Amino acid sequence: MKICFFNRSYWPDQAATGQLLTELAQDLVSRHGCEVTVVAGRPLHSGAVERRRLAPVSRETHGGVTILRANGTRFRPRRFARRATNYLTYFASAVLASLQVGRPDIVVSLTDPPIVGLAARWTARRTGARFVYVCEDIFPEGAALLEDFHNDRVNRILDRVNRYLVREADATVALGGRMQRRLVEEKGADPARVAIIHNWADCDAIAPGPKDNAFTRAHGLADRFVLMHSGNVGLSQNLDVLIEAASRLVSRERIVIAIVGDGAKREGLEREAARRGLANVRFFPYQPKALLHESFAAADAFLVSLKAGLEGYMVPSKVYGVLAAGRPYVAAVDFSSEVATIARDHGCGVLAAPGDPDALAGAIVSLADDPATTRAMGQRARTAALQFDRRIAVRAYHDLFARVAGRPRPA
Repeated sequence: MKICFFNRSYWPDQAATGQLLTELAQDLVSRHGCEVTVVAGRPLHSGAVERRRLAPVSRETHGGVTILRANGTRFRPRRFARRATNYLTYFASAVLASLQVGRPDIVVSLTDPPIVGLAARWTARRTGARFVYVCEDIFPEGAALLEDFHNDRVNRILDRVNRYLVREADATVALGGRMQRRLVEEKGADPARVAIIHNWADCDAIAPGPKDNAFTRAHGLADRFVLMHSGNVGLSQNLDVLIEAASRLVSRERIVIAIVGDGAKREGLEREAARRGLANVRFFPYQPKALLHESFAAADAFLVSLKAGLEGYMVPSKVYGVLAAGRPYVAAVDFSSEVATIARDHGCGVLAAPGDPDALAGAIVSLADDPATTRAMGQRARTAALQFDRRIAVRAYHDLFARVAGRPRPA
């Protein structure tokens, strides 16, 4: 099969959706013999020095995947105006790049940015390909995270775009059962055309490791109970509540809150922790994949959080890496969310109402004070992870694309 993906974030970008798409695209090539093209944007968080690109579209190859780099702006997305500029310039360049994709069998759109599906749908129609819409997030509800921008007109447009793409797609992918229900009940999706494929972790690359490792020793964490948030320090996780919870745990000297990664909220959280004098909150830089196993193993438990009301509109992908690392987690999410369901069904986490610092602090203490139960939860987490392994997810995508590509075209 010839498959073309549209998504701004892709290798070497560090955003979670970009990393997942990179793994999917490369595995479709190496494991399933597909020919894959990705219409991607310029990396925003790669840490690599990138040469200036003047052409609106450039071509490169990585991991057997052809990348058409739609060279929009790459402002640091700290403010809405900069994020919007990145989105719009990527979209404009992606439309130009779409003229170079040849004749794919399947055109797939993710949701970074939420309007990119329009370019993908147009490309599918122009080339006679099937169109698959992968809902990493549902809009406009996800746009509620933009604390510096709220506009009813823009939200109405995003809602219409989302409904149009769901209606036009030959298949839509939901990341879990709650998201599937949102799409059917709220966005008018045909349930027969909505498939559930979870995000994943690579259970070969991420595995349970000993707490006594170089990362732990370097940062003096060996004799501490470490509750870790790892990944994007962004708008959706409501990490202000974690700082509030940490303030309630200052008397518990053995408990350390570790925030690992970068994002739009990190600077503000650091300032607030410093203002309160919270020595029990530690900040660490983004950890590259080669060192991720050590930072994960330094944690005794993780936090997986999401602002109240967002369950089903997005699914925190970090939960799958936590499971693969064999660690339990505090699910500070709505109890109907995918993250909470996994914690309950597999006995690998404890629940805390989102936005409630007392509940979050209590959940952390319950894990710190019962190491035997915490270890048992971690063992069950690793068992659960094998159901969400990278190979299983990639196979599910391949089989979905093959079914959709083989359907007779409507008259």
